[in-house]
Amino acid sequence: MARIIKTSRSTISLIESGTGDHPQGDPGASGRGLRDGGAVQGAARGDRGEGVPRAFATCGSRWNPRRTRFSRGLRPSCPALLQTASYAYELLRNGLPRASEAEIRNKVQQRMSRQELLRRPSPPDMSVVVCESVLRRRVGEPETMRGQLSALLEFADRPTALLQVLPLDAGTHGLMDGSLSILTTPENGMTVYTEGIRSGSIIEEPMQARQLARSYDVLTATALSPVESTCLIRKLLEAP
Repeated sequence: MARIIKTSRSTISLIESGTGDHPQGDPGASGRGLRDGGAVQGAARGDRGEGVPRAFATCGSRWNPRRTRFSRGLRPSCPALLQTASYAYELLRNGLPRASEAEIRNKVQQRMSRQELLRRPSPPDMSVVVCESVLRRRVGEPETMRGQLSALLEFADRPTALLQVLPLDAGTHGLMDGSLSILTTPENGMTVYTEGIRSGSIIEEPMQARQLARSYDVLTATALSPVESTCLIRKLLEAP
C-alpha cells in the first residue's frame, strides 16, 4: 500500500490504527489499491475538511470540537491547542522517528491549523491543567521552551481561559495514566476523550464521563491557583 500511494510504511500504520491522517496527494490511490469504490477518497476529504484528530471522527456528526462551548483537560505535555510550531515539531519528530520530514511538517501544519478554534470570534471556554514537569522538561532548544512558556502566558491572559499548574509535590492523583479532555457541546452535553501514546478513547456513557469529570475537579483543587500558576511560568521563563 505504501508503494501504491507513494508514502512511508509508518504513515500507513498510523492510518490503520486510526491515529494518523491520510497523506496528501491523491487519496483515491489508496482506494483504488483496495478497490473500495471510493470510500477511502471520501473519508480523506472528510478528515482534511475538519482538521481534527481522527479519533474524534468515530462520534460521527453528533459532536465536533469546533462546536465545543467548554473544554477542560489534563495533558502530560503542553496541550496541542496551545503548542507553538517549534514545540510541536520536536514532539512529533521524536515521537515518529520513521516518518519523513515532509510528513512531520505536514502534521505540524495540521496541528497549528486546529488552533484557529481559539482565535474565532466566540472561542470556547477552556480550562487546562499542566503538570509542573511539563514546564521544566526541556523540549528542543532553550529558545523553543521560552517560546512555549510565553505562549502559555498569552493563553492564560485570555478572558475565556483558565490555566493551572499541578505542582510536583501534589502527589498521586486519579488521572496519572494518560491525558484527558472533557468537552461540552450544546447538542450532546459532556464527552470525555482519553489518550495514550498511540491510542485514544471517546467516552460518552454518562456515569463514566461524570466520574472522570469529578476526578478532574479534584485535580484542579490540588493545583496551583491561576495567579500562582502564571507566576511560576514567568519565573521559569525569566530563569537564565
